[in-house]
Amino acid sequence: MSGLILKLGPKERVLINGAVIENGDKRSRLSIVTPEANILRLRDAIHPEHATTPVRRVCYAAQLVLSGDSNPDEARLPLLRRIEELSQILTDVDSRSHLAQATQAVLDGQFYQCLKSLRNLLGREDRLLARRVS
Repeated sequence: MSGLILKLGPKERVLINGAVIENGDKRSRLSIVTPEANILRLRDAIHPEHATTPVRRVCYAAQLVLSGDSNPDEARLPLLRRIEELSQILTDVDSRSHLAQATQAVLDGQFYQCLKSLRNLLGREDRLLARRVS
């Protein structure tokens, strides 16, 4: 079986194609076999008020596609531009790898994979911004 395997904790919520689904009292596992399904774990979602840094803003833009609030075709070019802007700042090998994965995911229309790759940069961004403030 191919597709996404989604493991949910008790009472965990997930957004699938615009519908919020809440798990029951026990852990469960869902197999998503529809390749074009838009899925977002709500625990991973970035609230608009928290999209205040460059990486978080790009994550939020990808998240809008997954939630159905943004058209994938219209979001593709702006997302690619924002990822390119991040690559001008985050120049280490690991960051470049995540940005390359995010870029390829956008080109392939895989916005969940894009978000997943970009989320790997959040800790690095937090450390860089903390150093800047110090």
